[in-house]
Amino acid sequence: MKFKLHVGALALAALSAISAQAQTEIQWWHSMTAVNGEWVNDLAKGFNASQKDYKMVPTFKGSYAESMTAAMAAFRAGNQPNILQVFEVGTATMMASKGAIVPVAQVMKDAGYKFDPNAYVSAVAGYYTAPNGQMLSMPFNSSTTIFYINKDAFKAAGIDTSKPPTTWPEVVLAAAKLKASGHKCPLTIAWQGWTQLESFSAWHNVEFASKSNGLAGLDARLKVDSPLHVRHIENLANMAHQGLFVYKGRENVPEASFVSGECAMITTSAGFYGNVAKNAKFAYTLATLPYYPDVPGAPQNTVIGGASLWVMAGKKPAEYKGVAAFFNYISSPEVQSASHKRTGYLPITTAAYQLTEKSGFYKEHPGTDIAVSQMIRKVTDKSRGIRLGNYVQIRQVEDEELEQVWNGKKTAKEALDAIVKRGNEILERFQKANKS
Repeated sequence: MKFKLHVGALALAALSAISAQAQTEIQWWHSMTAVNGEWVNDLAKGFNASQKDYKMVPTFKGSYAESMTAAMAAFRAGNQPNILQVFEVGTATMMASKGAIVPVAQVMKDAGYKFDPNAYVSAVAGYYTAPNGQMLSMPFNSSTTIFYINKDAFKAAGIDTSKPPTTWPEVVLAAAKLKASGHKCPLTIAWQGWTQLESFSAWHNVEFASKSNGLAGLDARLKVDSPLHVRHIENLANMAHQGLFVYKGRENVPEASFVSGECAMITTSAGFYGNVAKNAKFAYTLATLPYYPDVPGAPQNTVIGGASLWVMAGKKPAEYKGVAAFFNYISSPEVQSASHKRTGYLPITTAAYQLTEKSGFYKEHPGTDIAVSQMIRKVTDKSRGIRLGNYVQIRQVEDEELEQVWNGKKTAKEALDAIVKRGNEILERFQKANKS
């Protein structure tokens, strides 16, 4: 009897092993850390639990720039992932990577899923859509830039927290009061090129680059040397000199100084909300980006940030079906709404936004709808988004030159002139390399 039980147990184990092997693994390379990294892992777990045919395997591959470089190297070596998370500044480069990617619209259609680009928020879907109307990548952690404020610090400085600063002159006044109350870091800025040049341009309805900010052609050139751009960077430089603005580093590094309570105000991604909601030990509020009230048409709308999911070429048909199943899962209104509530990233479909609104989330958590409202205003050719080739390199140039301003080694005009000159050289090289 014991022998029979033993044999039966072995048979069950063998069947389980065969079943596990029958699952098609889908490799997903991403760049999400901390609370957002936990969210990515939970999405994979939720998908894996929802069906038995596929196993999603998320792998952190470093920063956005690092994972993108690694994926392209892996593609040349023939061991690329199925899915690659690419930040928005890599979009034009991915679009030009002929043979390396498969359009998401094609992947969904081939797998038999109903795929309607109109179901997605237009400002989001439009950015990842080719001129022929085909969606190339799946919007994922789509975000935009918003303003975070430490309400406790404001109260201590005698500032009315019911009316957050909405204009840059008001930000300067608030920063001065914060400093006078003993605050060492009134304002800091994350993703400085994105928040203070790119989003700043769209928010004020001025060109960041020609050719509709690159969406209308590869021959786009930078235009951030305008009088308005110079004025803004000069103002920030003056704030830095007075100790009202404290530079804390590149990309999202400054965010830690807000969560800790060190800095009282920060402009950064809507996707920072999940971190603040979980880790901030103080009262906070979310607000719209500041603007200059004397600029005609301001505020307009902000531009997309975050990242999308690209499907890599050279994989088996069964794997593409698994990718499509995963995309269908994360696009459902329920999953999308839950992700939006948890992270602060935009709900990528209209249905998810409506479901979130119906649940009362926006009323219970004031300000969480700001990212959406900033993005769904009527857009213009100057504010539809920014899609430039080799934009990762241009972002590095922005960081290098702006840092020269903050440390007093260059004037705002000198730095912005250098960004235009160096950036245009990068764009020219990209244009020559991708002439059809």
